[in-house]
Amino acid sequence: MPLYDCMLLLKPHVKKEALMDLAAKVGKHVYRRNGVLTGVKSFGQVQLGYGIRKLDGRYYQGLLMQMTMMTPPSFNEELHYLNKEDRLLRWLLVKHRDMKYGLDFLGEDDPNLRRYGSSLFDNEDDKDDSEDEDDDDEYDADQGHDNDGNDDDEDDDGDDDDEDEYEADQGEKKEG
Repeated sequence: MPLYDCMLLLKPHVKKEALMDLAAKVGKHVYRRNGVLTGVKSFGQVQLGYGIRKLDGRYYQGLLMQMTMMTPPSFNEELHYLNKEDRLLRWLLVKHRDMKYGLDFLGEDDPNLRRYGSSLFDNEDDKDDSEDEDDDDEYDADQGHDNDGNDDDEDDDGDDDDEDEYEADQGEKKEG
């Protein structure tokens, strides 16, 4: 039996008891045809993109409900009794055709998409971790540090006094 979604759009003033009554009515019809109701979702009140005209006025809001079921293919013709239901604005039955869910949707054939379906804790690429350790040495070299830990622009004679070397450099320039 194929999987179907039955979308029901009800008038906004319909009470929850009437909504549940209609869902139970459709559910009983599914069970009478040896079908299985696999899920019921209520999306609450939704704004419509355009007004739906009925005998009692035009509606710009509605209560949206989704029922997922497995039923025989002939079930579509049997749902036409919903056309006479005065609480409904619209109904729609959609068949799931070759739908893939979860990891099947990401594609087992495409290796580029497969990595998105893996867990955060899967460590297939351990070589990436060893490359990260080498990045620290490159960072130190980029910062202008020598191997002895001093900056390149400081003097390496051990004292913090740069003035005597500067004066000596100026003195050499005066002489030469």
